[in-house]
Amino acid sequence: MTAKVWRQRIVTTAPSGWPAHVHPVIQRIYAARGVCTPEDAEHRLARLLPPHLLGGMERAVALLMRAIEADQRIVIAGDYDCDGATGTAVAERGLRLLGARHVSHVVPNRFVHGYGLSEALVASLEPTPDLIVTVDNGVASVAGVAAARARGIAVLVTDHHLPGDTLPDADAIVNPNLADDGFPSKALAGVGVMFYLLLGLRAALRSAGRFPQGEPDLGALLDLVALGTVADLVPLDFNNRVLVEAGLKRMRAGKACAGITALIEASGRSLATVGATDLAFAVGPRLNAAGRLEDMSLGVACLLTDDQGIARRYAEQLSAINQERRDMQAGMVEEAETMVARAAHVDAVGVALFDPGWHAGVVGLVASKLKEKLHRPVVAFAPAGDDSDELRGSARSISGFHIRDAFAEIDAKHPGLILRFGGHAMAAGLSLRASDIERFAAAFDAVARRHLDEERLQALVHTDGELDYRDHTLDLARQLRHAGPWGQAFPPPLFEARVECASWKPMGSRHLRLQLRHTQGGAPLDAVMFNCYDGTPPPTRMRVAYELSVNDWQGRESLRLLLTHMEASA
Repeated sequence: MTAKVWRQRIVTTAPSGWPAHVHPVIQRIYAARGVCTPEDAEHRLARLLPPHLLGGMERAVALLMRAIEADQRIVIAGDYDCDGATGTAVAERGLRLLGARHVSHVVPNRFVHGYGLSEALVASLEPTPDLIVTVDNGVASVAGVAAARARGIAVLVTDHHLPGDTLPDADAIVNPNLADDGFPSKALAGVGVMFYLLLGLRAALRSAGRFPQGEPDLGALLDLVALGTVADLVPLDFNNRVLVEAGLKRMRAGKACAGITALIEASGRSLATVGATDLAFAVGPRLNAAGRLEDMSLGVACLLTDDQGIARRYAEQLSAINQERRDMQAGMVEEAETMVARAAHVDAVGVALFDPGWHAGVVGLVASKLKEKLHRPVVAFAPAGDDSDELRGSARSISGFHIRDAFAEIDAKHPGLILRFGGHAMAAGLSLRASDIERFAAAFDAVARRHLDEERLQALVHTDGELDYRDHTLDLARQLRHAGPWGQAFPPPLFEARVECASWKPMGSRHLRLQLRHTQGGAPLDAVMFNCYDGTPPPTRMRVAYELSVNDWQGRESLRLLLTHMEASA
């Protein structure tokens, strides 16, 4: 239980104008996140940014309208993560709603085709489509787009990843993160970009008088948009919160598609109370597991079927694959921790790890776990799995260190060392030759040392301060659950307190269940902490950080503290 640096989120502007039913604690939490008026918390669809602000929209819409009018064959080229799977389902469902009759999809197998719209993926397309629409990929697919154009296939790229120095020669590109794009929200996930393109297409079709019997309801796709947005860990700015909240409302009202309904039920969550946390930690991983270990086509099929029975069978398969992924991940993380404990890694600021027995689909999760443990940027590598001498790496970063820019810096200083790379500020991927792993590790550590000082390497606990012991109520916990949606860059409320441990017992092999007594007074409080128990009893007096949560057990709700940090206190 290592001590950490604790900091409270500062309320910079006093909240004002809130109705009486909004708890003062929630007003304070909102204000600390820049939400200072009731209007800032109104996640109504009418307040979405308009589609015409998104760059490339006019050309992309014209391309799709011509394809629909000419009854062309359209292939959606997705990605093998949850964002890509949901985006593929949104594209196929949405284009069919808007009049396209010949729409199909293809998802690359990471071990056969590599990432994105690769030359290998284009070569596999039979019969030859008239139009390829990428989802959550394509902005780095220079060779793949060229291969498609050489076959006479038009290409529409929709993506949200940061572009490289060279853009693909596509017929149209829609990506809010292009250098000259003026769209106010740069945080759209791939599924969000695709949904916006459908909104733009519907508006153009409406203007052309194509809906004499009434226009299609694209709101039916928002459950998919919400799942992909949350699972991809993009910042939940206001625009994304509008999209996610609308999707969650559909789920809670029993209007989710058959696949999402089945995945929620398979994860043991309740449709009536499902929140963003459930999507992030229970539903999303089940879809991601298919792309990591097998083929994301299974996940897309689950999201496209309207048959509840078939959806349940798919969800059961995905749950089994996810369990396999969890077991594999646990072993790989244990091996990685052993590596880190060796002398060669003790002083590394940028940590690069490789094991020939690791699985390329799971190294991103290993990097994420190690990043949390070490509070260092981490890259984990595994063999590419295609009989070449390539390694595929997945990286996770900490605040203050832009991981994709770090790879670009290494690429500029050591040309040819990195074969391919791409990604975001906090997560990225790359490929290199196995013989270059040590050279890359040294270069990565060097660039991390240049950009990270000692202060940034301190693990921080950001809390919303102390909560009066009288505010530890089930009613407030219920209000907090639905006051979000909470997620990346809009974190769930985390409180701190000094408490005494009245009793404790292990829960399973790795978890703790405790009874805590607040030093301010009041009745003992139930608490749990996951993945923390190593056989050592918790301190008698401790400082804790916790979420005020609702424990749903056999249809009964009770208050429970979900501990995220614990350390001994005088």
